Amino acid sequence: MKLACQEGMAPGATLSEKLDNLAQWGYEGIEFWGAGLGERVKEINKACGASPVKASTICAGYPGCPLDADRAERDKAISGAKDLLKVAGDIGAVGLIFVPIFGGPRINDLSPLKNAVDLELALLTIYAGELGEVAAANKTFLLLEPLNRYETHLLCRLEQGVAVAKACGNPAVRIMADFFHMSIEEPHIEESLREAGEYVQHVHLADSIRWLPGYGHTDFAPGFAALKQIGFSNYMALECHIPGDPAVELPKCAKYLKKQMP
Repeated sequence: MKLACQEGMAPGATLSEKLDNLAQWGYEGIEFWGAGLGERVKEINKACGASPVKASTICAGYPGCPLDADRAERDKAISGAKDLLKVAGDIGAVGLIFVPIFGGPRINDLSPLKNAVDLELALLTIYAGELGEVAAANKTFLLLEPLNRYETHLLCRLEQGVAVAKACGNPAVRIMADFFHMSIEEPHIEESLREAGEYVQHVHLADSIRWLPGYGHTDFAPGFAALKQIGFSNYMALECHIPGDPAVELPKCAKYLKKQMP
């Protein structure tokens, strides 16, 4: 298990400065926001090539909505995700974090043929398989992200993300597990992680109040133990609010998290 931090959370005037700071504070990876990332491949490869901190993942950043009612919006999202999967391969990232939809359904209910959710899942399975082919060709992963019920209606628990990954039948389609969302949706985080097993290829870290780990009531140790049991060895990236000076809080957080690891 390796600690990572999102680029926007790391202090520094340049990417190289951010990487230097993260390396000094105990981090091994950096997660990038996807928008405009294709134009930064040379910059990222140069900076990460000279640093022990490597590109961990790309967090969304594609346009449109993959499950919009408008075909043009769906096409725009899928095309953008394909481009970012190629970028993920170019920078050596584990994969692209993919959120199918925020909020409620945008597709009309066609019951008794199919209700809106059944239609969404059918579409998502097709799109995930299509994106998985691009991911495999670029030696990376499409990472489905379950969110909590207040942010989406569709994939909220790890088992739901795993079900889509299994349904599309592509080994390059996996899931991401976020401790903040899991603290709301999973009855037992450690059990859900063990059940998801090899499908977990990336992790987001945030405490119960979506601040840095250590500021809320989430117990990270059982979840980390479960990750070790399933053989997880990829990155766990911070995605949360920093309540103070990043130069103080980020190194403190790294020390705290490492104490929770088995």
